[in-house]
Amino acid sequence: MTSDPEESVRLQGYGEMTLRTAIATLMAVAPRERSEAAIFRVRDGSRLASSEITELASEWGMTPMAEVRSPRLAPDQHWPDIVRGMVREAPLPALMLAFLVGVLVARR
Repeated sequence: MTSDPEESVRLQGYGEMTLRTAIATLMAVAPRERSEAAIFRVRDGSRLASSEITELASEWGMTPMAEVRSPRLAPDQHWPDIVRGMVREAPLPALMLAFLVGVLVARR
């Protein structure tokens, strides 16, 4: 079935847009989110198969961006390591000031 790039579709979680925009949006998100997303045709409510989406993306020259990471999939930040690195690089007067501010805030 040939698909018109300007056909109105609804991308789950994003709203209504053209088919080309929906596929471009899907190609820009992380692979796990891409597999969970769904595109529905507005005219009849049918869902596009993932194979059809992949086929249309390759036909229109859109490649998945595997390097893009969404915030939901980002690993937990190692705050102790980050703070430790900041403390190592901070000058002594700044550390003393931060300590005094911490003491004042803790006493309130």
